Amino acid sequence: MATWRFDAIGTRWEIETAVDLDESDRAAVTDEIARFDREWSRFRTDSDVARLGREGGALVSADAGVMLDAYRDLSGATDGAVNPLVADSLVALGYDAEYSLVAGEPVRAPATWDERVSWTDAAATASTPSLIDVGALGKGRLVDLIMAVLADAPGDLVVDAGGDMHVRGGAVRVGLEHPYDPTKAIGVVEVRDQALCASAVNRRAWGDGLHHVLDARTGIPVRTWAATWALAPDAMRADAVATALFFDGGPALAERWGVEWVRMTTDGRVQRSPGCPAEIFVAGGGHGVRPAHQN
Repeated sequence: MATWRFDAIGTRWEIETAVDLDESDRAAVTDEIARFDREWSRFRTDSDVARLGREGGALVSADAGVMLDAYRDLSGATDGAVNPLVADSLVALGYDAEYSLVAGEPVRAPATWDERVSWTDAAATASTPSLIDVGALGKGRLVDLIMAVLADAPGDLVVDAGGDMHVRGGAVRVGLEHPYDPTKAIGVVEVRDQALCASAVNRRAWGDGLHHVLDARTGIPVRTWAATWALAPDAMRADAVATALFFDGGPALAERWGVEWVRMTTDGRVQRSPGCPAEIFVAGGGHGVRPAHQN
């Protein structure tokens, strides 16, 4: 397998293909990532979503409908804990465009976000200035888009964006990284013709107990769950369920969407969906884990 590594949207990408990608394929991948970032990155002052946060109005994007439809399901399943207007809550805790990491008072996201933001398949419209954060599923969406860009690449294909991956063809054996010790894993799973996405409180963490997974109803980081993993036919839904699993409604949404999952509490207990194919090394205590490496 040929491997192309590069950095984009704040994470490390690895694209594995049966043969080296030519310059036109690489340019198409780069252009698609740049387009998505230009439209949806709240860390860019010149992005369309940043303009929506300043002015309101319309954001024209082919991703608007599919992502906001998924957010509607996420919000309903988690009783409002997942909300695309959580951006201001993250900013209040210091996870802002400048990465100041200086926390102020928690800010609740508007519970009526779907009254302030409307959408069609091709655009999102904010009736008042509204900063959208697509972090609950955006990276998964972009992984799927890159898979589509490379649909004609021959043979096996793996698109991996910082551990959120979509695999076509031969199985990839992936370790489920222990959230408190990256040299260990709580289990391993084979990913074939599907996507695996994960989320953990040790990633994008700062200050005293501050991290990027917030309950939108309170503006406060979650405390019960430490890490989640989700297997789905597409990376956007895997990414979305990996976020939803930090809340009580996550397993029900996963079942409805046909997504298998694993999650670990902050005190080391592990839960999994009944049909999850992962081999788990720990079963309730958080001890006895062994290393597993992503291939």
